[in-house]
Amino acid sequence: MGYRIVVAGATGSVGREMVNILAEREFPADEIAVLASSRSQGDEIEYGDTGRMLKVGNIEHFDPAGWDMALFAIGSEATKLHAPRFAGAGCTVIDNSSLYRMDPDVPLIVPEVNPEAISGYRARNIIANPNCSTAQMVVALKPLHDAATIKRVVVATYQSVSGAGKAGMDELFEQSRNIFVGDPAEPHKFTKQIAFNVIPHIDAFLDDGSTKEEWKMVVETKKIMGAKIKVSATCVRVPVFVGHSEAINIEFEDEISAEQAQRILREAPGVMLVDKREDGGYVTPVECVGDFATYVSRVREDPTVDNGLSLWCVSDNLRKGAALNAVQIAELLGRRHLQKAG
Repeated sequence: MGYRIVVAGATGSVGREMVNILAEREFPADEIAVLASSRSQGDEIEYGDTGRMLKVGNIEHFDPAGWDMALFAIGSEATKLHAPRFAGAGCTVIDNSSLYRMDPDVPLIVPEVNPEAISGYRARNIIANPNCSTAQMVVALKPLHDAATIKRVVVATYQSVSGAGKAGMDELFEQSRNIFVGDPAEPHKFTKQIAFNVIPHIDAFLDDGSTKEEWKMVVETKKIMGAKIKVSATCVRVPVFVGHSEAINIEFEDEISAEQAQRILREAPGVMLVDKREDGGYVTPVECVGDFATYVSRVREDPTVDNGLSLWCVSDNLRKGAALNAVQIAELLGRRHLQKAG
């Protein structure tokens, strides 16, 4: 017997990926409901490559009673309205927005990193999915932390425009086209021109000069991996359609060599080490699109600090950074707690 599962926000970029990944991973679902706003009601989306079409329902009118899990990709405002309703009806919400991430009664889960924390879901019947840039970073950090204990992380991100949704992808495409034909490339979604440019600004500015995206990376990493880890982040939007990259510098309590780190990462769950010290011996965003793995390259020792390493980390932000992680949480929840499927 399988699960009855809901995907809310199924017509958006992340929601569509959730539906595709449920199909790809053959999630044990007896029934799937795909929901969106009234604007998309009645549309149809394909269930992966199965040829099966799913009709989109209106989340406003959906009764969650009797459904097991709901994957939410509807943004914080809609989540604030609907998540308590679903959770209260007994349907466990796995939420991709930032709304509940720092709620002490809501576990923030990356299954390869802190699966044991999922037991806390019973307090609110809600589980939070971390920020896309945080998710891939902690997958790479956790096995190294277990081996040598991380003291401090300094990360600079190179985040694709798909992190800003379809509007961000459209703006990069339209600006690039306009520049080639000599038309103006006015920004609308972003604060400055994104085509052929980089923007060191994601989300709102805070009083200390950091942005909310940078704050998310700090506090979410601490919640997932431990409060003692110090994190400094600079988050940058780059003219890439899909795939976030990160240059990560790590300071450890204990000695660890680049060779040791490579051996550990080679066996780590969710990590794919591609680290050849030659032309092209590393992974770039273009190569990670559509893949499940968090790729790590350029592992090397940092001689400027005791027990320091630097590395390069790349992942498909629509997958591991959002949709895949949510589906993995659903799988973990089923295995450890709902135990409905064989």
